[in-house]
Amino acid sequence: MSVPLPPFDPTKPSTPISFPIKTLQDLESRSYFDSFHFSFNRSSVSLRRNVGSLPERSRLLVCHDMKGGYVDDKWVQGCGNNNGFAIWNWYLMDVFVYFSHSLVTLPPPCWTNTAHRHGVKVLGTFITEWDEGKATCKELLKTEESAKMYAERLAELAAALGFDGWLLNIENVIDEVQIPNLKTFVSHLTKVMHSSVPGSLVIWYDSVTVHGVLAWQDQLTEENKPFFDVCDGIFMNYTWKENYPKASAKIAGDRKYDVYMGIDVFGRGSFGGGQWTANIALDLLKKNDVSAAMFAPGWVYETEQPPDYHTAQNKWWSLVEKSWGIVQRYPESLPFYSDFNQGLGSHVSLGGRTLSDAPWYNISCQNLQPFLEFNEAKNSEILQVTVDGREASYNGGGNVCFRGKLKRHEKFTARLFKPQLQLSSDSPISLSYSVKSDKRSVLGILLRFSSSSQETNSLLMAPDESIHRFGDDMFLPCLLTSTQTKSDWTVHETNIVLDGHTLTEISALCYRPNNDLSEETNTTEYFALLGHISIKSQQKTNIFPPASSWIIEARNVQFLPGGSGSRTLSCKLEWRLKHPEDSVFTRYNVYAETLKSSEYRTRKVMEEPRSDEKVFLGTAHVDAYYVSDMVVGSDVKKLRFVVQACGEDGSWQELDACPNLLVDVERFGSKFCCGLF
Repeated sequence: MSVPLPPFDPTKPSTPISFPIKTLQDLESRSYFDSFHFSFNRSSVSLRRNVGSLPERSRLLVCHDMKGGYVDDKWVQGCGNNNGFAIWNWYLMDVFVYFSHSLVTLPPPCWTNTAHRHGVKVLGTFITEWDEGKATCKELLKTEESAKMYAERLAELAAALGFDGWLLNIENVIDEVQIPNLKTFVSHLTKVMHSSVPGSLVIWYDSVTVHGVLAWQDQLTEENKPFFDVCDGIFMNYTWKENYPKASAKIAGDRKYDVYMGIDVFGRGSFGGGQWTANIALDLLKKNDVSAAMFAPGWVYETEQPPDYHTAQNKWWSLVEKSWGIVQRYPESLPFYSDFNQGLGSHVSLGGRTLSDAPWYNISCQNLQPFLEFNEAKNSEILQVTVDGREASYNGGGNVCFRGKLKRHEKFTARLFKPQLQLSSDSPISLSYSVKSDKRSVLGILLRFSSSSQETNSLLMAPDESIHRFGDDMFLPCLLTSTQTKSDWTVHETNIVLDGHTLTEISALCYRPNNDLSEETNTTEYFALLGHISIKSQQKTNIFPPASSWIIEARNVQFLPGGSGSRTLSCKLEWRLKHPEDSVFTRYNVYAETLKSSEYRTRKVMEEPRSDEKVFLGTAHVDAYYVSDMVVGSDVKKLRFVVQACGEDGSWQELDACPNLLVDVERFGSKFCCGLF
């Protein structure tokens, strides 16, 4: 007979999770800020762009609704399910909403971190439904003061956790006498959000009308426009008819792009049927100059669309791209770095060395994703390009895999990124990339530039002189300045000066070397992995603060007895710079080192047991990490925790120079204590 788990107590130390706020009482009391989990749920990545208003064009909002929310993504430090749901097509959207049916849905920080990295704004959801929702609204809207107070509580949460606003979904009847207070709630939330989070958004869902009736309009009308007028946009219910977008745009006037017409990807009453024909609705919306709100794109994952999740996901989003077009461009500034990590994988690497071979899922780790073009063709003569977390990785757990057949004098080009990066003569750049391939597969990086006179130039970085055979009008060869090999990976680097040019495209160029003796008409297997791309200014070098600049502490320490004399350790590690203005980091690798032997040796005046290797525990995106139920053997005398800062440019601090904390297991473990040290 299984013993029921104790009820969740957010004030007690435990593995950090994301969770919603379910009652007005908890919202009003600000109890969330007293939870143990609050500090772990703060987003650490600032919005890459769109700090101000959204662009004046049709926009794409994506509303994530899957299995009630808070599934694998609730584990702030990640979990072991590398088959979890992720999104990597951020360059096609402007706004991401995290949705669930709890009163206050707070986006897990993993979504905010990766969306911000790609320039996409993130909204939480405030929702009331059914009879319970009616009672909640009666309390919320009791007075004008209460409406303002709850609005301020929501704004405070968004500002503290680092996301960009709210979707308001009132799906229950409202007493008509309280409608003025409802409008106050919406307008005041919009006002305080704009003042506390510049560029933030409050979007109203088409549900209850200005008369308090629950009647979805499916278009902008006088029944819902008063709410639209006091916030940043309206998300239309998805059962609209063909002529509704045009009619809504006319009523919205110069705010037509703030009208987001809903499309249910499951197809429940949506124009065009959703699913694999969701692009029909997108085409119509683009034609009518309004915006789109894509609801529940997790349909691909939930319904297990064939042949597999990654292929089906790429295929579905390719329909969105074909209809809607690319709306984000990156990089736009330096440093630029991507190791193509999708936020899940079967191993973790650093500099070509494997840190862990365990499956993992942590969307916060997702790097800038390539703009790969989907190719459904199964022709074995065509080179297939995919992001593959199963193959070897240079950093993190991802790569771009090029696999197929290629003739001797053929070249194959694959789009990777669409930058908008202005270069100048006083800031020469350094570009590097890593490759793992067989001897008959060469991978170069092709850069396309435009000048102030609108001329287009291209530059090819490649590792051997065979690139000169491509030195035609298409692009100029650029030999690498250095090449080094690390754990079967070859890292290439070169320096570039292009005054007044703008980098507009980064592509991969696949070809075979001159010394390939295969017949010209013969096709040969091609295989190469692209591990990372980095572009940074030569004038800036990432200097990590020395270990002495950090303060690192362990809190909430708990040792509990285990089997065979072992113990389990749980504790919260916290660290900070003594002078935080020196550097800002948004990612840390955390390691543990056990010191077992009773044979002591002397290091200057300090005596310590012999050390085992440092074991990778996980990645933190705030300045804290929770060690949960770590097994400590009976022969372990001391533990050393090491925190490794990682730079925005893909660099990392050498382990020997990292801050560390030494824990005396014999002193604390023998007491099976719970407390601070």
